[in-house]
Amino acid sequence: MDDDARPNAPHGPNTPHGPDTAKARAAVRGGAFAYFVDQFDIYLPIVVLAPATDYFQSAHLSASTTALLASLVFASTLIGRPLGAIIFGHFADTVGRKRTTLVAVGGFGIITLITACLPGHETIGTWSVGLLIALRFIDGIFLGGEYTTAVPLAMEWSPRHKRGLNASLITATSPAAYAMIAALTLLLLQALPSAGLHSAYVQWGWRIPFVAGALLAALLFRYYLTQVHEPPPEYTGARHKLPLARLLVRYPKSLAQVFVLMTGTWLATNMEAAVTPGQLKEHLLLSSKQVTLTMLVINASAALSYPLFGLLSQRVGRRRFYIGYGLSVMVIGAGSYALLMVSDGGLGAALGWGVMIGVFTVGTFGPIAAYLTERFPTSIRSTGYGVGYSLALIAPAFYQFYLRQFDGFMPSHLAPAVLIALAGALIAFGGFLGPETRDVDMADDSTIPKLA
Repeated sequence: MDDDARPNAPHGPNTPHGPDTAKARAAVRGGAFAYFVDQFDIYLPIVVLAPATDYFQSAHLSASTTALLASLVFASTLIGRPLGAIIFGHFADTVGRKRTTLVAVGGFGIITLITACLPGHETIGTWSVGLLIALRFIDGIFLGGEYTTAVPLAMEWSPRHKRGLNASLITATSPAAYAMIAALTLLLLQALPSAGLHSAYVQWGWRIPFVAGALLAALLFRYYLTQVHEPPPEYTGARHKLPLARLLVRYPKSLAQVFVLMTGTWLATNMEAAVTPGQLKEHLLLSSKQVTLTMLVINASAALSYPLFGLLSQRVGRRRFYIGYGLSVMVIGAGSYALLMVSDGGLGAALGWGVMIGVFTVGTFGPIAAYLTERFPTSIRSTGYGVGYSLALIAPAFYQFYLRQFDGFMPSHLAPAVLIALAGALIAFGGFLGPETRDVDMADDSTIPKLA
């Protein structure tokens, strides 16, 4: 008989009908809301600032320099996230998940609001893009702290048999956030002139989504302050003064395995989220509105697929899911991207292949919240989850450098498909190296698989 079903089993997060059901639901809702706001903030510069590049950069820059600076705005956020995971993971494991989440949310909300007030190149010259990159780096630190604390909190409250589904409902908010940003940007581009440095969108329209992001952070802060509770002590474990040291000394192989899987995950994500918009515009010659619409469809498709992947991982196991999904990324994801780039069907082809790209490039995130929290014991769970999730961000963040290595070997619009295939191989290999975690007991460290 399952431990959760024993008549004398203690009530707690893993008891489906226990007295803490309301707290568990509040924690999962909070995790989903937090992940949505996090991802909304992450993708703001990719979508919202793309039509407003002239505001931050000189019009005399070359196309390659402009693309490099734009990529640095996104990459700086990604590079800040591992640092945030280390800092906030430490406090989540030593002070508490809820209080640390509040600090992280308050931090990135303030930074996002400051970003909305930045002056442009006309006013302060190159300081404009420099400040933008610096603020996004600081923002990345707080964002890395937010999911490092909020997601383990939600998973520790989740019943064992619902962790796969709950994890997917949380992570599905990522492409949903991208789709919402795309829809908001599309609406603004429809309502405001966007051609030229002094157009309404370029001068002030782009600020509206950033202000919206800051307001979402304020709502999230209030929700955690009033609705979310710390998990019971047995689910957060004994306090350790140096959880990062404990992670590196006692679980280095587990961390390395997660690093391989997450490196593939982030590489595929960057190809889908950061590279695809530029290729749609530069190679397929779609308009800004058509690019935004295509990215909306891609990410809406991904969001709808996540719960299916979460349920699938609950049925077949996390290990089998990641091996199979990685192979699907190699074949279907990379193939769909390549076929889109060689098609001449315009917007229709972009929307059609976009659905396949959305489902078969970033679906790794479906059960990832469950898998990574299941991989590490209670006392270092936030640190293990945060570092494992974020450390792998760094190498994929330099995707522009990798893509340039294909110059002279193949057309630039096909190079991302090669990196998607590589990402799939890493995901499958990372899944193969890892153990099965579906049935671990979050409160019992003896059930946490540890690689030999």
